[in-house]
Amino acid sequence: MGSGGLELPPGDEGHEGNSTDVPPGAVSLARPMEMGSIGPELDWGADAWGEVRTRAQRAGRAYIWLNLVEQRLRAVVAAVLRPVYEPVHGDDWVVAAAGPAGQEWVQRAVAVREVSRRKGYLLDPADDNVLSFLTLPQLRELMVQHWPCFEPYFDERRDVELALDELEVTRNVVSRNRALSEAVLNQAERAAARLLEILGAGSDVPSARRLPVDAVEDLVGDRYADVVGVHSDRVRLLRQFPAEDLFGGARRLDAVGIGLNLLVQNFSGRRLVRLAESGCRTRLLFLNPASSAVKRRERELGIKRGELSRSVEMNILHMRRVRSRLRDPDAFEIQVYDETPRFTAYLVDGDGSDGIAVVQSYLRRARGMEAPVLVLRGGSRVLRPDQIGEEGLFPTYREEFEAAWADSRPVS
Repeated sequence: MGSGGLELPPGDEGHEGNSTDVPPGAVSLARPMEMGSIGPELDWGADAWGEVRTRAQRAGRAYIWLNLVEQRLRAVVAAVLRPVYEPVHGDDWVVAAAGPAGQEWVQRAVAVREVSRRKGYLLDPADDNVLSFLTLPQLRELMVQHWPCFEPYFDERRDVELALDELEVTRNVVSRNRALSEAVLNQAERAAARLLEILGAGSDVPSARRLPVDAVEDLVGDRYADVVGVHSDRVRLLRQFPAEDLFGGARRLDAVGIGLNLLVQNFSGRRLVRLAESGCRTRLLFLNPASSAVKRRERELGIKRGELSRSVEMNILHMRRVRSRLRDPDAFEIQVYDETPRFTAYLVDGDGSDGIAVVQSYLRRARGMEAPVLVLRGGSRVLRPDQIGEEGLFPTYREEFEAAWADSRPVS
């Protein structure tokens, strides 16, 4: 009997008193389970890890949007309310702006700020203020309480509140580390982009009108040169980026490839005519359907002899009909080349800062519809000091197009 009055369990078999019966007043300590019996219950399989990674990726993407919105809303609140309250209340202007209705949560923010100061959590002096400790709903409350001060800057209060309502669902899910569905994430991204635009933080990238700048691209885009989209095939590209969005409104269109099906088969001749009449200058560079390179490509793809050449010839004839309907045929040039095709590229407004390019490499056994697709944004990359002198992929493909165009010959 130990000093605590508890009887220890019996030892190994063969010792006196080794019985399964527990005497009255004694506490039985269960034998430890063997290590091998724990593993299968705690282990995560590939499916479980895949689900967890998906959740983390969605939550991380949502957090970026929420972070951007919160920072922007905090800046807007400070810009509008500080000049009103600071001259009278000094550093306590946020407490004064909260008023009696907000005393509880603003005092909580003050307390959290003091704790952060004592524990050294405030690493950036710019965050050493009460406003930085207000949450998104509290910033919203300040905005709603003082809407007459904000009204001159925003058209509709309802639009702001609806967007914030949609974001609140995502904020609750992310803050509690619960599963975020793809539908809710997409809704949050749309709401955040709309709210940032309302709050005057829209992208200043010219090409954003054709391909909206994504929050993730804006933050980490320099890691991937000027690649802003990767699609496993052309079907998935067109699902997210229809031909009308790509080519509509272009002022310049340069394309090189074998048959240029992305343009010819997904953008009608009537639309091409209207595009040209609105001032768009077009240069189309096809692989010569009578060249030996077409025959080699047919063998690579395992298709019947003459099938690819007839397809290319039909596309060229279609583009010739489009050109014949124009008042200025010189603005719509068609040429052919005889070299081995290496890639297909569509450069939209490639001569300016708002260019977009869609690029595919030719694979030996895959048609163009099945090849991976890169989407490039030209002229919008902000370089860090250590990246000066570097260029993205857009200029490379533009130079390749110009070199191929110079070596090609026109189609009458």
